[in-house]
Amino acid sequence: MWRHIASNALTFLIVALFLLVGAVTWGANQYRAEGPLEAAICLQVPSGSNMSSVAEDLVDKEAVTSPTIFRIGADYEDKSGLLKAGSFRVPENASMAEIVEIVTRGGRNTCGTEVIYRIGINQTLIDVRELNPTENRFVEIVSFDAEDIEVPAEYGAVREASDTTYRVTVAEGVTSWQIAYSLGEIDLLNADVAETPPEGSLAPGSYDVEVGTNASTLLAQMTERQGRVLEEAWASRADGLPISTPEEALILASIVEKETGVAEERRQVASVFVNRLNQGMKLQTDPTVIYGITQGEGVLGRGLRQSELRRETPWNTYVIDGLPPTPIANPGQASIEAALNPDETEYIFFVADGTGGHAFATNLDDHNRNVARWREIEAERASDG
Repeated sequence: MWRHIASNALTFLIVALFLLVGAVTWGANQYRAEGPLEAAICLQVPSGSNMSSVAEDLVDKEAVTSPTIFRIGADYEDKSGLLKAGSFRVPENASMAEIVEIVTRGGRNTCGTEVIYRIGINQTLIDVRELNPTENRFVEIVSFDAEDIEVPAEYGAVREASDTTYRVTVAEGVTSWQIAYSLGEIDLLNADVAETPPEGSLAPGSYDVEVGTNASTLLAQMTERQGRVLEEAWASRADGLPISTPEEALILASIVEKETGVAEERRQVASVFVNRLNQGMKLQTDPTVIYGITQGEGVLGRGLRQSELRRETPWNTYVIDGLPPTPIANPGQASIEAALNPDETEYIFFVADGTGGHAFATNLDDHNRNVARWREIEAERASDG
């Protein structure tokens, strides 16, 4: 009898084991299978949430079929403790495994309303936009100048929302004074900057911020990033450059940055200045003259006068030899790399060509013809109003 009971127990155990394996296999397949979500959604994960609450929310949104499998799958992958608060875009038909990855991988929010403070050379704009999850593109809600007296009501509404995210973006070629001043005017930040950072030391780019972030903290991040970019570019610089320190490279890069907004031209423009330095020629670049007048505090807002081109300042490269004593703006990574790895050319002149780019020349006769053509273009534009 005992043998019969043992045999039945063994059979039952084997059957149970097969059923368990089958259940696990089925659950794993369900966890990784295409989900039921018909259109992409924005999933809000409040601070303090757990996988159970997220699973229930996903069931309500018809994004998953089983909250239990969702929780068990997250636990099995050791991701339950990695849940991040934020607003995340969940694409249509996303599997449970994909959703778990989305809400645990960290990084910037991928959904919801975003406010971007864009610090540019001439102004600071505030853009408010919202992601359309179905089309996976941002839709502008409102955009306005940061110095506008009347602030749009839409901006106030999103500032009150708890799930709004914020970014500060700094354009290439903005001066350190402009950045520090603009950060001090952003109502989101704590304006605690007493001194302007050294010119050229701040990396343009995009930075995530939160309500109450210290402006000094953001400047420290920019300084650290710029230092890292400069160090890496200096380590891979070309041979034979007429500059001997990373600081001189930053000065040259800032001039390249202010002379062209065309990405494809940066290395050519850099080659002109490198050739001039190698030949002992003055750099003769207008942006350095302007910096000598403004000291980087705002824009000149008019053309240069002949008297200003002749006026001696430490930055007037029509008067001084070689590089000015400091950068004249904060160059981006591309301009730094161009200054340290310029094209190999014989160009020593360039002038605007009317397309947004420049016409380059190796001798004065060709340069004078290019200048004459540019004067014709200016006259034509003036006559057209």
